[in-house]
Amino acid sequence: MARASGVSRGTVSRALNGDPYVSTAARAAVQRAVVETGYVVNRNARSLVTQRTGTVVMVLCEPQEKLFEDPSFNLLMRVATRRLATKDVALVMMVAGDDGDRERVVRYLRGGHADGVLLLSTHAGDPLVGALESLALPAVACGAVLGREGVIPYAAADDREGARQMTRYLVEQGRRKIATITGPLDTPGGLNRLEGFCDVLGRKATKKLIAQGDYTRHGGYAAMLELLKRAPDLDGVFVGSDLMAAGALAALREQGRRVPEDVAVGGFDDSAVAASTHPLLTTVRQPLERVAQETVRMLLELIDGGERPESVVLPTELVIRESA
Repeated sequence: MARASGVSRGTVSRALNGDPYVSTAARAAVQRAVVETGYVVNRNARSLVTQRTGTVVMVLCEPQEKLFEDPSFNLLMRVATRRLATKDVALVMMVAGDDGDRERVVRYLRGGHADGVLLLSTHAGDPLVGALESLALPAVACGAVLGREGVIPYAAADDREGARQMTRYLVEQGRRKIATITGPLDTPGGLNRLEGFCDVLGRKATKKLIAQGDYTRHGGYAAMLELLKRAPDLDGVFVGSDLMAAGALAALREQGRRVPEDVAVGGFDDSAVAASTHPLLTTVRQPLERVAQETVRMLLELIDGGERPESVVLPTELVIRESA
């Protein structure tokens, strides 16, 4: 490569590793030589020098089926993969939905196969988080890690304010008895969206108007049926995810309730699901692409030896369609 590009071996190495102090002319010469010679980086040789694997592991702290059912996880994975690829870093996806999965993830990481970890959908008290801290491996989360917010940096949508936006909108539409279907309350999204709902309704947010779901379509369906039993005169519902909202819409149809005439329904995410329901779903858009981009940025900074970055909370947007 040095001979083909006409620069020193050291300059070739710095150019291939993205050193910003390599001149434009030298970088262009190395790039031409890469194309002409068909050169491919030997990762094994590079890792011996840099002590880097060139790999980041994304860990989903949920059962495997949620990876395929929930479009939000797929979007986060796609964006992170693209961003890491620009730095010649590969992404490995692993699932840690039970004790056996968590043990496999920890063994893999303990074996030195990754430079850092991106965490998805963590739950409060998850033992995986403690194991990661003991490995002293750089880690960043998509969404806060409850109880470890000051330890593990994260990027997230402003779940609480997004829930306030939706709940205020339902109130402004003249809805008098508004319920909510939450996500799991040991997750930041489940907890913060419930808090936003309660911020707006205050004492009207009674226990009988709050049902817990699990971010699945079936969970939303079952929770909606439970709410209709408890409060048959409810006329609005804020659902903590679009996927659960799709299940809630199915339950309302089954029970002969018209949407939005009888019951207004609002979701959260603005995923592909929201544009495929009948009626089309009014929802809260969270900027998942930016969340993924920010988590990758922070993780790469940590891997490069930087100081712990500040966590990032991004604004949400109300998207009005037909269901409310």
